[in-house]
Amino acid sequence: MRPLRIGLFTDTFLPDQNGIVTSVSLLSDELRAQGHHVDVVAPDFPEHIDTRADVMRVDSVRYMFLPTYRLAWPTRKDFTHRYDVIHTHTPLTLGLAGARLARKWEIPHVATYHTHIEAYTHYVPGVTTLQRHTGVVTKAMALHYGKAEAVITPTAGMMDVLAAMKVRNPVVIPTSIDPRVLNAAPPIESPWPEGKRRLLSVGRLAREKRFDHVLDTLAALPDAHLVILGEGPERDHLETHAQRLGVAHRVTFLGVRPWTDIGAYYRQAELFVFASDTETQGLVLQEAQLMGLPVVAVGARGTLSGVAHGRSGFLVTPGDVNGLIAHARSLLDDPVLWAQISENARQFGATTTPQGVAQQVLDVYSHVLGMPRAIAFPDEVSGHPRSTLAYDQ
Repeated sequence: MRPLRIGLFTDTFLPDQNGIVTSVSLLSDELRAQGHHVDVVAPDFPEHIDTRADVMRVDSVRYMFLPTYRLAWPTRKDFTHRYDVIHTHTPLTLGLAGARLARKWEIPHVATYHTHIEAYTHYVPGVTTLQRHTGVVTKAMALHYGKAEAVITPTAGMMDVLAAMKVRNPVVIPTSIDPRVLNAAPPIESPWPEGKRRLLSVGRLAREKRFDHVLDTLAALPDAHLVILGEGPERDHLETHAQRLGVAHRVTFLGVRPWTDIGAYYRQAELFVFASDTETQGLVLQEAQLMGLPVVAVGARGTLSGVAHGRSGFLVTPGDVNGLIAHARSLLDDPVLWAQISENARQFGATTTPQGVAQQVLDVYSHVLGMPRAIAFPDEVSGHPRSTLAYDQ
C-alpha cells in the first residue's frame, strides 16, 4: 500500500485526556510507524506545549458549557495541506470542517462514531428538551455521519444508532489499547489507606458517567476505599453526594493524572467499578482488564461487549446499584474467584493491539479510495474475529 496523507480531525486532544484522545493518539502513532503522513488537526490550548510532531493546532475559544474544553474556530487559512483521506473523530467544529474539506477537495471522508451524542445534550441548555420533541440532534448527526463514505464504531452495540441515521458502510473496529504504556507506568505511592479494600474508577466527572452510583456502591462496602481518577463539571456535586452518604472520608478524588501513570493505579487496585450507561465502548474497562483488574460495571450499548460477563468481570443493568454491590462483595470476599476473574480479564483485555486496529482502519481507507485491501483481516491480526463490513455483504 502506498504511503497516504491522512488528516485526523478531532475536537478533543491533548492536554485533554479521554477515550477519543487515546484512540486518535494510538492510531496516529501506528499509521506513522507504517510510513504514512498524518496530521492530527485539533483545537489549540494556549498554555500547552506540544511534544508530538503530528499535531496541527487550530485557533480556539473556551467552550462556555464545559470550561475545560476548547472549541476550535477554523478558517480557510488553517487548511493548506491536502490529504488523500480525511478521518473525523468528532462532529463539532473541526469534525464539520473536515467533512466540508473532504467534499471541497473531492476526497473520501471516513468518520468514527466514538460518542453517543444524544446522551450529552444536557451540556447545552434547552437542547435536551428540543431533542426530545423534535429529534434535532439525531437529525444533525445523521447529516454528518450519513454523508461519510464509511463510518467506524467501536462496538456492535452502536449499530442500531447508526442504522437509525441511515449510515452507509458501518464498520465495527474496536478502539486499540497499548499495553506497553500501561505496563511501563512507574511506581506510585498508594492513594489507598492501608488495610482498606482498593476500589478504582476512572473517567470524566460528568452526569452521564453516573459516578453517583459508584459512590452509592461504596456506601455499602464499609471496608473499601474508592479512588477516582478524572475531572469534570460534576465534581462538586459528587463531593456533596459523598458527604451526604457519609463516605467522604472513604473516597479520594485525584483529578487528572498523566496517561503514562494510569497503569500504576490499575496495578494497585483490587476492583474497578464503572456505572456509565452511555458508552460506545468504555475504553477504561478494557484498560482495567488488560492490567488484570476485575470489573464490575453497568452493561449498556458498548459496554455489553466490553466485558465478558462472568469471566472477566460482571455486568448489571443500568441503575442496578444492588447488583454492583453484590458482585463487588463477591469478588472482594472470594480470593479464588478474584484470581480467576483477574486472569481472565488480562486475557480478554489483551485482544486488541494498536497494530491490528490500524490495519483494520487502513483497510477502510483502501476501500473508500478504491485501492486494494491493506490486509485480509485474518483473526490473528488483532485477536478479534473479522470486523463486520457492510460493503462486504
